[in-house]
Amino acid sequence: MTFRSIKLLQAAVLSILLFSFPVLLSAQENAGNEAAEGAKPEAINPSKIILEHVGDSHEFHFFTLGETECAIPLPVVLYAPGKGLSVFMSSAFEEGEGVYDGYVLATDAYLEKNHLAEAKDEKGKPLYAAGKVYAADASGHPDVNATVYDFSLTKNVVQMLISAILLIIIMSNLAKKYAKGQGVKTAPKGFQNAVEPVITFIRDEVAKPNLGKQYESFMPLLLTIFFFILINNLIGLVPGTANVTGNIAFTAMLGIISFLVILFNTNKHFWSHTLNPPVPGGVKPIMIPVEVLGIFTKPFALIIRLFANMISGHIIIMSFIILIFIFGAMNTALGWGTSPFFILLAVFIYLIEVLVAFIQAYIFANLTAVFIGMAKEEGHGHDEAHSH
Repeated sequence: MTFRSIKLLQAAVLSILLFSFPVLLSAQENAGNEAAEGAKPEAINPSKIILEHVGDSHEFHFFTLGETECAIPLPVVLYAPGKGLSVFMSSAFEEGEGVYDGYVLATDAYLEKNHLAEAKDEKGKPLYAAGKVYAADASGHPDVNATVYDFSLTKNVVQMLISAILLIIIMSNLAKKYAKGQGVKTAPKGFQNAVEPVITFIRDEVAKPNLGKQYESFMPLLLTIFFFILINNLIGLVPGTANVTGNIAFTAMLGIISFLVILFNTNKHFWSHTLNPPVPGGVKPIMIPVEVLGIFTKPFALIIRLFANMISGHIIIMSFIILIFIFGAMNTALGWGTSPFFILLAVFIYLIEVLVAFIQAYIFANLTAVFIGMAKEEGHGHDEAHSH
């Protein structure tokens, strides 16, 4: 059932790509005709497009067709000292051309329209961050000196909440079935057939080999990590959704949780091996800082590994798609001629991303189990061997 759903999703994505690109290329050709008549075509900025795609925003934007945009606005929740709490939908910024209720949403379009995109501070850094909400000054421009606390439900936050709710609903329904004896006294049915082998795999191939007899205590953590990352990975592959696991803040919080669990499960042998490694005395001053640094590099590796793998796939897919428009801007026939090739490459990477979604969820859960097991590991006669 799960495999069939994935195949249907792949077919839908491929159909959307094959249908939408000729339309987009036709629009680009019309733009080229206007340029020939005297209008100056807008240059393609690949980095800007890619960053907008993988970045966070205040809406779920699916596509733009002519003057019509298909998007779902999200709630904006702001607090400013002296003004109080302000709650409204992000679509109000568009209706107010970027300004609403004394606040400014510094989108790329707004900054370019008001000639603020190139503004720099004293250190030469960009003065305004695209996508950030600022308090508006008397002229209606962003005031970088005003304090604004942003508690908005951006698409990353909303999608993460949706994933958490889906995880709770799915696992709660499965738990109820097992409590009634289905899958215990009788054969599992329906979605149980898809989830039970995964749970068994995590137990037998991740928890038991790394955690030994105490594996049952960590199964809830490992299963939550695996399925939460997996659900976010799969939802992030749907066009128009957020790539939550490609956000460093999301992976950092998962890494911090793993880091805390690892620290709380350390024992005397772990700290003895870290602060007094079994090496010759002359090497100890070198090894002690290395061992201490290793405590922090383990969760850092978890953070960077998941972030880099999940964001790179989206960047590669977007790069192939943008190449169509770059070649199309050079020559219309070249754009049409290369589009099937780049579409196939994008679909190929997309299919790989489905596999990577499962692999990265497994790797994060497995390495977490490995690091916890290393922290709980008892001595194996290192001190005795060193004395001999």
